[in-house]
Amino acid sequence: MGGDEGLPTRRRSSPASGAVLMDLTAIPALDQHAHNLLKPEVACRKPFRAAFTEGYDPDVIAHHAQHTLFFRRSMREIAQLIGCEPNEAAVLARREELGLEQLTTKCFEAANLEGVLIDDGLLPDEILPLDWHRTFVPVHRLLRLETLAEELVGDAESFDDFLARFRAAIDPPPAEVVGLKSIVAYRSGLDVRPTSFDDARAKFAAWKGTGPSRHPRLVDKTLLDFLLLQALEVAARHRLPIQLHTGFGDPDLDLRLANPLHLRPLLEDRRYRGAPVVLLHASYPFTREAGFLASVYPHVYLDVGLAVPLLSVSGMERAMRELLELAPQSKLMYSSDAHFIPELYFLAAKWGRTVLAKVLDEAVRDTDLTAAEADKAAEAVLRGNALTLYRLDDC
Repeated sequence: MGGDEGLPTRRRSSPASGAVLMDLTAIPALDQHAHNLLKPEVACRKPFRAAFTEGYDPDVIAHHAQHTLFFRRSMREIAQLIGCEPNEAAVLARREELGLEQLTTKCFEAANLEGVLIDDGLLPDEILPLDWHRTFVPVHRLLRLETLAEELVGDAESFDDFLARFRAAIDPPPAEVVGLKSIVAYRSGLDVRPTSFDDARAKFAAWKGTGPSRHPRLVDKTLLDFLLLQALEVAARHRLPIQLHTGFGDPDLDLRLANPLHLRPLLEDRRYRGAPVVLLHASYPFTREAGFLASVYPHVYLDVGLAVPLLSVSGMERAMRELLELAPQSKLMYSSDAHFIPELYFLAAKWGRTVLAKVLDEAVRDTDLTAAEADKAAEAVLRGNALTLYRLDDC
């Protein structure tokens, strides 16, 4: 990675208006947050529609997901990519005919990706390994803190032993790890509070003894907050980015506590200023709040994943527009939050480029940017900002 300065931004004429519009297809994208695809034996047990909704209730998947604007639009676009009729039955038959490797090749090539940063902590027992994905695209690893803690607790003899293991796993960061990731928003919310060593230790025994599993699920707020602050201390020393889930997601979270404004006390704490904080998923529906935080805190960055491509076209444009209303272009990065199926990598890349071009075209017409400045902003959002933040320029 790295190099290729000043990648070309093409412009095309709109048949409807005659206006000259940006075309960003020639700029490779660096997907700064995504997930592994499912193992074939797992994927065959999951409904295809499950990849197109954040809901996991069977009725939502079976009866309602197919009626979202995202699903209807995506069926036509996937069908065009893989060569079949634009309906779900034809898409499913064609996917089976192609097989996972050929389907993934088509999707990744159409997405024009120069690299992907993958959080492999989502369903770790059901996903294909990072090396499988590396046969299609360069991959770097994001280390999910809560999954790491759950993997370590079973062998720990005491809280002191557990904490030593946890810190050793991230300090120094493993060579392949370019960033940390936390889903504390899901587990207990973004109102992260200072927690003492003694309070965390008092909660440890109860967590370790939860149920028969050697990897009990970590949901205790005291422990979650304590471990996140421990990780932030390490990240600040190594200047390692840490990604935080913000905004919408599956119904496991309380959306009211996923507003990034809850992070203000943490962002104000100068002990952690060396750790770049990436607010994932456009913080939707709190996009303007996220844009404000990025505009006033030097170590806060933004990400468009999940909002792109899950929203309607107008919704994606609005989210992109609201992020850039106030935030510096140097703070916004492309990602897909793709997971489970390769088509999501393609759909996100297509619409990430499309809505970014639309919003930057508007900025040029409004005199916020010159055409040359818009070209530089497009390249920065699609790849340059992430290359710099994760120090991938020389990779």
